[in-house]
Amino acid sequence: MLRHKAQQKSVRQSAKRHERNVAQKSTAKTAIKKALASLGTDEAQTNFQMAIKSLDKLESHGILHKNTVARKKSRLMARLNKSLQQA
Repeated sequence: MLRHKAQQKSVRQSAKRHERNVAQKSTAKTAIKKALASLGTDEAQTNFQMAIKSLDKLESHGILHKNTVARKKSRLMARLNKSLQQA
């Protein structure tokens, strides 16, 4: 048991934030998987836009570092451009 009320509150807050962050990361991962699965189809462009939007949201909320988001977006766009060139 924690001794101080402030400690208890801090633990409650961090647990709540952790749950929210995990849920938002999961949503972004799902969007990325959906985008990669749609490579070569008509809705690939929109799925990639949604995936990038979800990554940008993670960055703006401070869940992921800006360089991590930039790296993931770069790799996603490379995959999309490669599939568009092959088609």
